[in-house]
Amino acid sequence: MKSIKFFFFLMQLHAQDYKTFNIHAHNDYENKVPFIEAFNNKVGVIEADVFLVDNELFLAHSLKEITPSFTLKKAYLDPISEKIKLQKMPPYSVENKLDLMIDIKTDAISTLAVLIEQLKKYPEITNGQFIRIVISGNRPNPTQWSSYPNYIFFDGRINEEYTPAQLERITMISESLKNYTVWNGKGVLIQADLDKIQGVINSVHQKNKKIRFWSTQDNVNTWITLMGLKVDYIGTDKTSELSKFINDYKKYSFQNTNFHTAYIPKVKQHNKRTKNIILLIGDGMGLAQIYAGYTANKGQLNMFNIPTQGFSITYASDSYITDSAAGGTAMATGFKTKNRFVSVDPEGKPIESITQKLAKRNFKTAIISSGNITDATPAAFYAHQSERSFNEPIASNFLSNPSDILMGAGVDEFIKRKDGQNLVTNLIEKGYTFSTNLNSIDTIKNNKIVLIDQVAGLSKKAGRGDFLVKSFEKTCAVFSKTSNPFFIMEEGAQIDYGGHQNDLEYVVRELLDFDQLVGKAMEFVDKNQETLLIVTADHETGGLSLLDGNLKTGYVLGSFSTNDHTAIAVPVFAYGAGADTFAGVYQNTSIYSKILEVLLKK
Repeated sequence: MKSIKFFFFLMQLHAQDYKTFNIHAHNDYENKVPFIEAFNNKVGVIEADVFLVDNELFLAHSLKEITPSFTLKKAYLDPISEKIKLQKMPPYSVENKLDLMIDIKTDAISTLAVLIEQLKKYPEITNGQFIRIVISGNRPNPTQWSSYPNYIFFDGRINEEYTPAQLERITMISESLKNYTVWNGKGVLIQADLDKIQGVINSVHQKNKKIRFWSTQDNVNTWITLMGLKVDYIGTDKTSELSKFINDYKKYSFQNTNFHTAYIPKVKQHNKRTKNIILLIGDGMGLAQIYAGYTANKGQLNMFNIPTQGFSITYASDSYITDSAAGGTAMATGFKTKNRFVSVDPEGKPIESITQKLAKRNFKTAIISSGNITDATPAAFYAHQSERSFNEPIASNFLSNPSDILMGAGVDEFIKRKDGQNLVTNLIEKGYTFSTNLNSIDTIKNNKIVLIDQVAGLSKKAGRGDFLVKSFEKTCAVFSKTSNPFFIMEEGAQIDYGGHQNDLEYVVRELLDFDQLVGKAMEFVDKNQETLLIVTADHETGGLSLLDGNLKTGYVLGSFSTNDHTAIAVPVFAYGAGADTFAGVYQNTSIYSKILEVLLKK
């Protein structure tokens, strides 16, 4: 068992070293355009099955499938020659030659004789600068190899013994994986099979030769496993898919090095009446994103220490898949609306937001985001527009909103507007302290704050720092000076950004930053037991699935099915006074109604 765990630890390291040159394009001739797809993907080996019939070399899987025009010459030799003559062979060089593997299905000696005769017309191929001709399938006896031109190489076998001279003619050693395991490509190899396969690989590498296996499954899990085993060439009939997987591997994987300790709830049951609300929205955060964070943080997550969970159904009034505008509006107003609409109904009429409603009951309210504060989710809690991209009108709408605190990015919408207005004067007249410097956050004494700094809109990786936690702590400190109840909406905006970019590191870093905010909020709830914490998302972004991970090292590997939002229901976590109200499965509009329910309960 320890050996298996160590293998999978190494696997995540080895997989990062693979290039598309490690691809063996098996049965390449069956593609709609043979050679071109593999060439464009810069693979290392292109394999073609060849039959000798009437002194011509045909490409086919069997004799009965031969067609008159489908020859080795037309499908491979001519286009390769053309690429060389046009000097369009940049993927290949003296160090990294393209192997054209000819899998001979007819008699080896006679087929090779015709092949060599044809190759005489292609000196640009046989000079060996870019291409090696590798013979597989039916091969001459190794004792005969020296009689063939030096540009002819061979595919070796595990069960054959070779002299040093014969080894020089071998480009790789191939073997059937079925000789060592019945593994079907799902799950993991058993230890006994793993040991046998690793032994074969080691024996080949000790001869300074490369290895590839045939009869392997052709799926992501198999590719990952073979990479972990340090198999030199990964065989596939899905050249473009494997190429994309390899090229995207760094974006799809993440090895965390910055871990945090999850907060353990101190209060088992909060029985007090709900006075305050903290609503934390992880934009784009689905269960896969959360579990990716859990994995990257070595099996710890604040969210997973919250005992009450539910699910929110997120569709918009006009679409199965919501955007942030409609999703934010649902939570801010209790109404489903159209995508791109910000706290207006499907006819475009303004709907009272929860910040407006609660202000009438003397609530202090705050809206915070680690993105542009005029973007859809935060805007839904203070603005009313029929188009989410109306950033300047959205900023202007804050002047008529009663919220006490606004923090995030998007300075230009307030002071460098296209309409020439500067909202700072208006905000100061309304009693706000306005700042564009996050470093001033601890020195501001006023209880009404608009703090807009572009640093707040940087990614965690780009240097945003601990803005989410600092802004939360500042807001709680300000609101704790009064006896008024409060409502805080704080958005971790950039989990969504990472999903749109299909960048797992981006997603996980943002998720873990958001989770640290959750931990601070849980701690606040335990100290202020009239407070309810709700953690949820407006939608999931990216269609993330998790392919591999290591809870001991903090490594995670994922894949994305889209660069847009999906319709999947998103989790809801609730902690504190009235948390039980948020268990179950319900519409996203119920976030609004349930908040009012617990606040108005006598």
